[in-house]
Amino acid sequence: MSHLDDIPSTPGKFKMEKSPFIHSRMRWHWQSSLAKLTFWSIVFFCLILVFFFRSPSSNPLLQDPYRRSLRTYNWGGPAWEKRVRSSARVRSRNGFSVLVTGAAGFVGTHVSSALKKRGDGVLGLDNFNDYYDPSLKRARQELLERSGVFIVEGDINDSALLMKLFEVVAFTHVMHLAAQAGVRYAMENPGSYVHSNIAGFVNLLEVCKSANPQPAIVWASSSSVYGLNNKVPFSEKDRTDQPASLYAATKKAGEEIAHTYNHIYGLSLTGLRFFTVYGPWGRPDMAYFFFTRDILKRKPIPIFEAANHGTVARDFTYIDDIVKGCLAALDTAEKSTGTGGKKKGPAQLRVYNLGNTSPVPVSTLVSILERLLKVKVKRNIMKLPRNGDVQFTHANVSLAQRELGYKPTTDLQTGLKKFVKWYTSFYSGGKKAAG
Repeated sequence: MSHLDDIPSTPGKFKMEKSPFIHSRMRWHWQSSLAKLTFWSIVFFCLILVFFFRSPSSNPLLQDPYRRSLRTYNWGGPAWEKRVRSSARVRSRNGFSVLVTGAAGFVGTHVSSALKKRGDGVLGLDNFNDYYDPSLKRARQELLERSGVFIVEGDINDSALLMKLFEVVAFTHVMHLAAQAGVRYAMENPGSYVHSNIAGFVNLLEVCKSANPQPAIVWASSSSVYGLNNKVPFSEKDRTDQPASLYAATKKAGEEIAHTYNHIYGLSLTGLRFFTVYGPWGRPDMAYFFFTRDILKRKPIPIFEAANHGTVARDFTYIDDIVKGCLAALDTAEKSTGTGGKKKGPAQLRVYNLGNTSPVPVSTLVSILERLLKVKVKRNIMKLPRNGDVQFTHANVSLAQRELGYKPTTDLQTGLKKFVKWYTSFYSGGKKAAG
C-alpha cells in the first residue's frame, strides 16, 4: 500500500509522527534541493557571463548605439596631459580657456575653430559615436587639429575623465554642445537621449559645480522645446510645456536642470535655442543634407504637408550666424558665484533664441537645391508623419539682438550655395560618398 493511503480524506485531521526516518528523509530532500539550486545558479551565472562577454558582433546589447556609447576610452599620461594643456592655452590678451563638448559635431567644429582663431584656448571632447557617419566627424577632427585644437575622445558621462580635465586645466568657460540630436531617431533609440541629454548634462554640471573656480557655461538647448506652441514667432517667454518629441522633452528637461544648478550651486548658465542650423560640414541626418545627396542620385524627394495641405516651414539658420551667437553668449557670460560646490551669491541664468527670423517652406528649400545642383527633382507629396516633427518654426530673436548683439545676415539662397560648394568638393574626387 502506498504511503499516500495514510493521508486521511478529511482535511486538517492528519498529524505527522515525529520519526527519525522522516527527519532524515526531509534532510536528504533539503540537501538535494540545495545542491540543485546551487547547480542551476552556477549555470545561469555562466550563461550571463557568456551573453555579456561574447563578441560584440553577436551581442545585440553591444550593437545598440546607447550601449556602445558606454565603451571605455584611453586617456591620461604625461604626453596626453601635455597635449591637453597646449590646446587649452590662451594665446590672446583676456582670452578664455574653453572646454567644448561635442567638438567633432557640426556646430562644435565651427565654434571651436572660431574660438581658436581669435586666440582663445580650446580643448574639445567628443565620443565619436555612430549616430551618423563617424568618418565625417573624423574629418572635422583633422580640420581642427590642423588649427591646433586637440579633441579628447571620451564621454560626458565619464566623471573621472571630466574631473581629470579640470584638474589639468582651469577652464574659464564650458561650451556644452554634446547631445544626442535628431527628432525622429528618438523613436528608435530613446535611451540614448536620456543618456546624453539628461544624464550627461547632469554629470557635466556636477563636475563644474565642484571645480575651483567654477566655469561659466553656455549650452545648446533647441527650438524644439516650443513643441506644439501655435503662437508665432516663438519668444523666450512662450510656453514650452508641450514637447512634440522625446528629443524636445530632454532639451526642456535640460533647461529645468540648468535652473536647478544655477539656483543651488551658483553656476552661470546660458541656454541657446538653435533653429534648424545648416551649412558646410553639416549633419547628414538633416533634410538639406540628405536632400542634396538624394537629388544628386536622382532619387525622388519627399515633401511633407500638414493637415489641410498646410505648408511645412523651418527657420533655417546659417552656421556662421549661429557661431556669432555662441561667441557673443560666451563673451557676455558672467562668472559663476560658487566655490567648491557652495553658492556664494546669485548667478546669471539666461535663455536665448538663435534663429534667422525668416521661415522658409521646405518646398522652397528643394527648389533652391534644384537650381544649385542643376538637377530636375521629382517631388513626392506626403502627409507629415506623427514622429515628433512640427509644422513650422519661427524665431523671435529680439532678446538676443538686444543683449548679445545677435543679428543673422545669411539668407537661405546664399547659405545653401556655400553648403553645396562644400558638399560637392568633400564628396568628390574619390572621397567617401554620403549615405
